[in-house]
Amino acid sequence: MSALIVGGTSGIGRRLAEVLAKRGEEVVITSRDAARAAAVAAEIGGRTRGIALDLNHPEQISERLAGIGQVRNLVLVAIERDDNSVKKYNIESALRLVTLKLVGYTEVVHALSDRFTADTSVVLFGGLAKERPYPGSTTVTTVNGGITSMVKTLAVELAPVRVNAVHPGVIGDTPAWSGKPPEVLERVRVRTPIGRLATTDEVVGSVLFLLDNQAVNGVNLNVDGGWLLL
Repeated sequence: MSALIVGGTSGIGRRLAEVLAKRGEEVVITSRDAARAAAVAAEIGGRTRGIALDLNHPEQISERLAGIGQVRNLVLVAIERDDNSVKKYNIESALRLVTLKLVGYTEVVHALSDRFTADTSVVLFGGLAKERPYPGSTTVTTVNGGITSMVKTLAVELAPVRVNAVHPGVIGDTPAWSGKPPEVLERVRVRTPIGRLATTDEVVGSVLFLLDNQAVNGVNLNVDGGWLLL
């Protein structure tokens, strides 16, 4: 049985793959580019391998996953950045993100569902734009809101397979945030009750909790240091 991390070649997904590989698990990571997936898998080591998978082409997903055996842990962390407002609406950009997260995520689960067992765990990635929109988050807020509902319907439909979601806040050491101007990160920090930004390893820890705890199901878990409270 393997762990499949869709979007496991960088950031949080890669760090999770490293941790699972160190636990001795067989890990499969995906990237749109087969060469990149293979190279990162070799760097991670252990029983890690990489395959090409593009969630923006959901009609190809089943074929791409044909070589995957039984799946114990499935984590869908792939994301595409979309700066899109309703006043300046980019249809192509919006469709890519909606397809990736709402159709692509679901099709991965569908394609693998016959390889799940009773103790399989699925973790989806959303984000806190679902509750705290910002200028340009029209599509991001919409799809992350959709993830919160997807968790519930999949948990019911796939029972006893467990399905949960992680919604990271501003994670200061990720590629998406580490290069931001210090004043941008400081504005978030001062509104975070723990007095600092959450880290990649803390997000990974939350995913491991959802994967391993057999009693947690249908949960949308925010990982933000309490940022939404203020």
